[in-house]
Amino acid sequence: MSAPPTAPNFAAAPPPSYEETAKFNQPAPYPYPYPAPGNGAGPAMKEGQIPPYPQHPGAMPGPAPVTVQAVYVQSPVLFHDRPVQMCCPSCNKTIVTRVSFNAGALAWLSCGGLFLLGCWLGCCLIPFCVDSLQDADHYCPNCNALLGTYKRL
Repeated sequence: MSAPPTAPNFAAAPPPSYEETAKFNQPAPYPYPYPAPGNGAGPAMKEGQIPPYPQHPGAMPGPAPVTVQAVYVQSPVLFHDRPVQMCCPSCNKTIVTRVSFNAGALAWLSCGGLFLLGCWLGCCLIPFCVDSLQDADHYCPNCNALLGTYKRL
């Protein structure tokens, strides 16, 4: 077995005092652009007044301001058989879509199934009157643009 490691041997000098670390021997944490109050040179400043930030005529200007353009990313809209609130990509307005129902594949398959079951005297046309069996087209109420379609099948 080996001996456990020991701590390194640092010099036994005491740490610096608070005054040394805070450097209280300086008049301020930043240089005054004007002479200290009371010695007669420069504009008079009151005790406790903070001097303005120094403006040097030969100083280089700071970095140019950066123009930030906000980009809004719209998540994909999932259409269903009910109206959807969204931002119209055509007119850029926040709208609630207008829904129009059209006969789709499910309505035609239901019609064919009812016809095969013997409902051939007009009862096979019932799926064309039921909105829950038809496809839904979503339109913008402002510009009448087709925004999307919800297909049952």
